Amino acid sequence: MIKPLSLGASHFPVNVIQGPLAGVSSAPFRLLTTEYSKPAFTCTEMISCKTLIHQPKRSRQRYIAKAQGEGPVCFQLSGSDTSELAEATKIATDAGADLIDLNCGCPVKKIRSRGAGSRLLTTPQKLYHLIQAMKQHTHLPVSIKIRVQGEGDDQCNQAIATSVSDAGADFLIVHGRHWTEHYETPCRHDQIAFFVQALNIPVIGNGDIADTHSLQKMFATGCAGVMIGRAGVGAPWLIGKLMADLTHQPFTIPTTLEIGTIFLRHVSLLIELLGNEKFAILEARKLAKYYAKSLPARLEFTVAANQCETFNALNELCFRYFER
Repeated sequence: MIKPLSLGASHFPVNVIQGPLAGVSSAPFRLLTTEYSKPAFTCTEMISCKTLIHQPKRSRQRYIAKAQGEGPVCFQLSGSDTSELAEATKIATDAGADLIDLNCGCPVKKIRSRGAGSRLLTTPQKLYHLIQAMKQHTHLPVSIKIRVQGEGDDQCNQAIATSVSDAGADFLIVHGRHWTEHYETPCRHDQIAFFVQALNIPVIGNGDIADTHSLQKMFATGCAGVMIGRAGVGAPWLIGKLMADLTHQPFTIPTTLEIGTIFLRHVSLLIELLGNEKFAILEARKLAKYYAKSLPARLEFTVAANQCETFNALNELCFRYFER
């Protein structure tokens, strides 16, 4: 199951990937995931083409900055205009992307209202032209991340598969839910398997992977690789553990004290990236509950973390709870 992965002209020693997560997948998160897990590659947060094209470099730095020491990074773009996507693809390439992905799965209303995200799945011909625009403006592997149509609608899935293949995408990432479905709806592995059978390019399966069993279930679709999403938040070692489990290698999960140290390092890196302690602490509050998964007093710690306004206050809090 764990094996080398080839995507276009790029080759990776393993076939497990950390996926894009809004508000999470900036350079600090990716760096820690690389250090503790060494996935094939990690992904940026979804980046609007307009942000890359029109925002000053300082404003877009949060999205495009790469940390020294992090591994290969896939820049995920969002847009629906061919010329804008072409320009954003060039910018991403020049900014140091190793792969470039077009988001065709985001269910958020404001993204869909712009004709982007999952709305692109309703216009296969337009999707074809968008993929071609990307391919014509980068030498990097190009992918599309989609959602399935749901309820076994193979006709719609086939239309997307045809567009992706004919336009020359190097690989496809499939999240096994319809855009209207929430996380309580189980991942539709059968529809991921449909794309595996329908395409001659690698398919990466995504959805509900959090442990060895769910990882094996995704690999059973025949996909060339897997992408882990939310389960990796607050656990940058997760991918490393899962790969070790499947290859019967030893792996030591960080102790509670070490997890607290990793959390504080994550926050420190956020302060460095954003150049603003206040903003970084606001983001850290959202991460606190994930890093606190193993704490007996998880809820108590999370509530207290939401009251912290400085790094020193958060540091003192972690000292009290993670060293118990």
